[in-house]
Amino acid sequence: MHKTPRDIIAKKITGKKISVITAYDYSLASLCDRAGVDVLLVGDSGGMVMLGYENTIPVTMEQMELFTEAVSRARQNALIVGDLPFMSYQANVSDAITNSGRLIKAGADAVKLEGGQEMVHTIKAIVETGIPVMGHIGLQPQTTMLSQGYRVQGRTKDAAIKLIEDAKALEKAGVFSIALEMVSHEVAKIISESINIPTIGIGSGKNCDGQVLVIHDMLGMYDKLKPKFVKRYLSLSIDITRAVESYRKDVESGRFPAKENWFSMDASELEKLRDEVG
Repeated sequence: MHKTPRDIIAKKITGKKISVITAYDYSLASLCDRAGVDVLLVGDSGGMVMLGYENTIPVTMEQMELFTEAVSRARQNALIVGDLPFMSYQANVSDAITNSGRLIKAGADAVKLEGGQEMVHTIKAIVETGIPVMGHIGLQPQTTMLSQGYRVQGRTKDAAIKLIEDAKALEKAGVFSIALEMVSHEVAKIISESINIPTIGIGSGKNCDGQVLVIHDMLGMYDKLKPKFVKRYLSLSIDITRAVESYRKDVESGRFPAKENWFSMDASELEKLRDEVG
């Protein structure tokens, strides 16, 4: 059996940290699941990493369903959380419930949406249908980037109080965890200690109950953005580029394919063919 939201909450209760990886395709999701991560987050950041968009705004429900289906086929143990993309839930509650259901049908175990107190009514409605919800406050790529740009959240007293109130409101609304993106580490600590559900940090310090990174960032495969909070465990973009260059040179020089890379006919059949075709 794969993990459930209850399992994720239990890790906070027992003081065990939660590992979350954002993945979008079968191959990498399979490896992440095999490595034992707790949660596979199918993020709308796939629009940037996989499809080349400048931001997450253009991502559609159809694209999120495709990513979610691929990851769900890879999963054996992890919990799968699917991102609701921009304007799939903000307009009205009916859209939010319908689109949450679409991600669940695509293979997600839960959905994630951005927003604080203004999203409480929507979250309650989704949860009441039986669909688990992960909240997301702090930097909200779908909307914060439009008004404020890429900046750390919770650096003033008033901003901090707003984030703390948002977190408490989301917990009361029924979310099973909350992603804290680019929140000052002091405020992230206060939030984590103030609520009974797990916080998942991305650029929000070590006092969150768990951490999330995009798989392409941690493997050094996506060079367009290099956030301060990312720890790169490999530099695959360099290795992959070198490997492809070696392949190109082998093709151009005739070194590839070599004898061990092709298939041959039976000698007697080849003789018959030569007799037939001259």
